[in-house]
Amino acid sequence: MKIYTTQVGPIMTNCYLLCDEEAKVCALIDPGDEPERVERMVAQSGCALQMILLTHGHFDHCTAVRGLLAIHPDVPVYIHRGDTIAPGEYNDLKFPRLPDRNQRYYAEGDTVTVGGITLTVWETPGHSRGSVCLIGDGIIFSGDTLFRASCGRTDFPDGSYEDILRSLGRLGRLEGNYRVLPGHEEATELDFERRYNPYLKQGMKM
Repeated sequence: MKIYTTQVGPIMTNCYLLCDEEAKVCALIDPGDEPERVERMVAQSGCALQMILLTHGHFDHCTAVRGLLAIHPDVPVYIHRGDTIAPGEYNDLKFPRLPDRNQRYYAEGDTVTVGGITLTVWETPGHSRGSVCLIGDGIIFSGDTLFRASCGRTDFPDGSYEDILRSLGRLGRLEGNYRVLPGHEEATELDFERRYNPYLKQGMKM
Protein backbone atom coordinates (compact mmCIF):
# COMPACT_ATOMS: atom_id res chain seq x y z
CA MET A 1 0.00 0.00 0.00
CA LYS A 2 1.21 3.47 -0.89
CA ILE A 3 -0.56 6.77 -0.25
CA TYR A 4 0.10 9.94 -2.22
CA THR A 5 -1.18 13.30 -0.95
CA THR A 6 -1.70 16.66 -2.62
CA GLN A 7 -3.45 19.79 -1.37
CA VAL A 8 -5.97 21.30 -3.75
CA GLY A 9 -8.24 24.31 -3.99
CA PRO A 10 -8.52 27.57 -2.05
CA ILE A 11 -9.03 25.81 1.30
CA MET A 12 -6.05 23.49 0.76
CA THR A 13 -8.03 20.26 0.99
CA ASN A 14 -6.01 17.06 1.31
CA CYS A 15 -6.65 14.78 -1.66
CA TYR A 16 -5.33 11.24 -1.20
CA LEU A 17 -4.46 8.57 -3.74
CA LEU A 18 -4.53 5.11 -2.19
CA CYS A 19 -2.58 2.59 -4.28
CA ASP A 20 -2.15 -1.16 -4.28
CA GLU A 21 1.12 -1.16 -6.19
CA GLU A 22 1.13 -4.92 -6.71
CA ALA A 23 -2.33 -4.95 -8.28
CA LYS A 24 -1.65 -1.62 -10.04
CA VAL A 25 -4.99 -0.12 -8.97
CA CYS A 26 -5.87 2.95 -6.92
CA ALA A 27 -8.66 5.02 -5.40
CA LEU A 28 -8.95 8.78 -5.03
CA ILE A 29 -10.24 10.13 -1.73
CA ASP A 30 -11.72 13.65 -1.65
CA PRO A 31 -10.60 15.18 -4.97
CA GLY A 32 -11.63 18.67 -3.94
CA ASP A 33 -10.42 20.77 -6.88
CA GLU A 34 -7.88 21.08 -9.70
CA PRO A 35 -8.80 17.91 -11.63
CA GLU A 36 -5.85 18.25 -14.02
CA ARG A 37 -3.36 18.19 -11.15
CA VAL A 38 -5.17 15.33 -9.46
CA GLU A 39 -5.14 13.38 -12.73
CA ARG A 40 -1.39 13.89 -13.03
CA MET A 41 -1.00 12.32 -9.60
CA VAL A 42 -3.01 9.31 -10.78
CA ALA A 43 -1.01 8.99 -13.99
CA GLN A 44 2.34 9.27 -12.22
CA SER A 45 1.38 6.50 -9.80
CA GLY A 46 1.24 3.96 -12.63
CA CYS A 47 -2.02 2.60 -11.18
CA ALA A 48 -5.45 2.41 -12.79
CA LEU A 49 -8.16 4.45 -11.09
CA GLN A 50 -10.82 2.10 -9.71
CA MET A 51 -13.04 4.43 -7.71
CA ILE A 52 -13.51 7.86 -6.11
CA LEU A 53 -14.39 7.96 -2.42
CA LEU A 54 -15.87 11.03 -0.71
CA THR A 55 -15.84 11.54 3.05
CA HIS A 56 -18.64 14.11 2.70
CA GLY A 57 -20.30 16.35 0.14
CA HIS A 58 -18.87 19.83 0.79
CA PHE A 59 -17.59 21.54 -2.36
CA ASP A 60 -13.96 21.61 -1.21
CA HIS A 61 -13.90 17.80 -1.14
CA CYS A 62 -15.62 16.98 -4.42
CA THR A 63 -15.30 19.82 -6.96
CA ALA A 64 -12.86 17.86 -9.16
CA VAL A 65 -15.14 14.83 -9.49
CA ARG A 66 -16.81 15.84 -12.74
CA GLY A 67 -13.53 16.82 -14.37
CA LEU A 68 -12.08 13.44 -13.45
CA LEU A 69 -15.14 11.63 -14.79
CA ALA A 70 -14.54 13.32 -18.13
CA ILE A 71 -11.26 11.38 -18.21
CA HIS A 72 -12.52 8.23 -16.44
CA PRO A 73 -16.19 8.06 -17.47
CA ASP A 74 -16.97 4.66 -15.93
CA VAL A 75 -15.38 5.13 -12.51
CA PRO A 76 -17.84 4.77 -9.59
CA VAL A 77 -18.09 7.58 -7.04
CA TYR A 78 -19.06 6.68 -3.47
CA ILE A 79 -20.68 8.99 -0.92
CA HIS A 80 -23.14 8.72 1.96
CA ARG A 81 -26.74 9.46 0.93
CA GLY A 82 -27.02 12.07 3.69
CA ASP A 83 -24.72 14.42 1.79
CA THR A 84 -26.35 14.31 -1.65
CA ILE A 85 -29.02 16.35 -3.42
CA ALA A 86 -31.09 15.76 -6.54
CA PRO A 87 -29.52 16.36 -9.97
CA GLY A 88 -29.93 19.96 -11.09
CA GLU A 89 -30.17 21.36 -7.57
CA TYR A 90 -27.35 23.48 -6.18
CA ASN A 91 -25.98 23.55 -2.66
CA ASP A 92 -22.23 23.80 -2.16
CA LEU A 93 -22.58 21.81 1.05
CA LYS A 94 -24.22 18.88 -0.78
CA PHE A 95 -23.07 16.67 -3.64
CA PRO A 96 -25.36 16.64 -6.73
CA ARG A 97 -26.12 13.05 -7.63
CA LEU A 98 -24.37 11.64 -10.67
CA PRO A 99 -25.73 9.44 -13.46
CA ASP A 100 -26.52 5.91 -12.34
CA ARG A 101 -23.45 4.46 -14.04
CA ASN A 102 -21.24 6.46 -11.64
CA GLN A 103 -23.27 7.06 -8.49
CA ARG A 104 -22.73 4.70 -5.57
CA TYR A 105 -23.68 5.03 -1.91
CA TYR A 106 -22.09 3.59 1.18
CA ALA A 107 -23.21 3.44 4.77
CA GLU A 108 -22.15 2.15 8.17
CA GLY A 109 -20.29 -1.14 7.99
CA ASP A 110 -19.93 -1.24 4.20
CA THR A 111 -16.52 -2.04 2.76
CA VAL A 112 -14.76 -0.93 -0.40
CA THR A 113 -11.83 -2.84 -1.85
CA VAL A 114 -8.89 -1.41 -3.78
CA GLY A 115 -6.88 -4.39 -4.97
CA GLY A 116 -5.94 -6.11 -1.72
CA ILE A 117 -6.76 -3.08 0.45
CA THR A 118 -10.08 -2.99 2.31
CA LEU A 119 -11.61 0.14 3.83
CA THR A 120 -14.56 -0.02 6.22
CA VAL A 121 -17.09 2.80 6.30
CA TRP A 122 -17.91 4.40 9.65
CA GLU A 123 -20.72 6.94 9.77
CA THR A 124 -19.34 9.92 11.72
CA PRO A 125 -21.94 12.71 11.54
CA GLY A 126 -21.36 16.12 13.05
CA HIS A 127 -19.46 18.15 10.46
CA SER A 128 -22.21 17.14 8.06
CA ARG A 129 -25.08 14.68 8.26
CA GLY A 130 -23.42 12.26 5.83
CA SER A 131 -19.80 12.48 6.99
CA VAL A 132 -17.93 9.19 7.06
CA CYS A 133 -14.48 7.97 8.02
CA LEU A 134 -12.79 5.27 5.96
CA ILE A 135 -10.84 2.87 8.14
CA GLY A 136 -8.23 0.42 6.89
CA ASP A 137 -5.34 -1.54 8.32
CA GLY A 138 -3.76 0.95 10.72
CA ILE A 139 -5.12 4.02 8.93
CA ILE A 140 -8.10 6.37 9.14
CA PHE A 141 -9.15 8.76 6.39
CA SER A 142 -11.03 11.10 8.71
CA GLY A 143 -12.36 13.77 6.33
CA ASP A 144 -13.40 16.83 8.33
CA THR A 145 -14.39 14.85 11.43
CA LEU A 146 -11.00 14.61 13.15
CA PHE A 147 -8.06 17.00 12.77
CA ARG A 148 -4.79 17.15 14.69
CA ALA A 149 -5.81 18.35 18.18
CA SER A 150 -9.10 19.62 16.76
CA CYS A 151 -12.23 18.68 14.82
CA GLY A 152 -14.40 19.92 11.98
CA ARG A 153 -16.80 22.84 12.10
CA THR A 154 -20.34 22.14 13.22
CA ASP A 155 -22.00 25.47 12.41
CA PHE A 156 -23.27 24.41 8.97
CA PRO A 157 -27.00 23.64 8.50
CA ASP A 158 -26.48 19.88 8.84
CA GLY A 159 -23.80 20.16 11.52
CA SER A 160 -24.12 19.10 15.13
CA TYR A 161 -21.62 19.62 17.94
CA GLU A 162 -23.11 16.79 20.00
CA ASP A 163 -22.96 14.44 17.00
CA ILE A 164 -19.33 15.21 16.22
CA LEU A 165 -18.37 14.64 19.85
CA ARG A 166 -20.05 11.22 19.71
CA SER A 167 -18.27 10.46 16.45
CA LEU A 168 -14.92 11.50 17.90
CA GLY A 169 -15.52 9.44 21.01
CA ARG A 170 -16.22 6.41 18.90
CA LEU A 171 -12.96 6.90 16.99
CA GLY A 172 -11.09 7.38 20.25
CA ARG A 173 -12.32 4.02 21.50
CA LEU A 174 -10.78 2.16 18.55
CA GLU A 175 -8.19 -0.30 19.79
CA GLY A 176 -4.63 0.44 18.76
CA ASN A 177 -2.80 3.40 17.31
CA TYR A 178 -3.95 4.47 13.85
CA ARG A 179 -2.39 6.92 11.46
CA VAL A 180 -5.00 9.62 10.86
CA LEU A 181 -5.15 11.34 7.46
CA PRO A 182 -7.54 14.31 7.76
CA GLY A 183 -9.26 16.45 5.16
CA HIS A 184 -7.11 19.48 6.00
CA GLU A 185 -3.77 20.22 7.63
CA GLU A 186 -1.26 17.64 8.77
CA ALA A 187 -1.51 13.94 9.50
CA THR A 188 -1.64 12.73 13.07
CA GLU A 189 -1.97 9.55 15.12
CA LEU A 190 -4.84 8.31 17.23
CA ASP A 191 -2.71 7.92 20.36
CA PHE A 192 -1.70 11.59 20.08
CA GLU A 193 -5.35 12.60 19.73
CA ARG A 194 -6.37 10.54 22.74
CA ARG A 195 -3.78 12.43 24.76
CA TYR A 196 -4.06 15.99 23.42
CA ASN A 197 -7.34 16.50 21.52
CA PRO A 198 -9.86 18.13 23.89
CA TYR A 199 -12.84 17.36 21.63
CA LEU A 200 -11.98 13.69 21.26
CA LYS A 201 -11.37 13.37 24.99
CA GLN A 202 -14.74 14.99 25.70
CA GLY A 203 -16.41 12.66 23.22
CA MET A 204 -14.90 9.62 24.88
CA LYS A 205 -16.64 10.59 28.12
CA MET A 206 -20.10 10.60 26.52
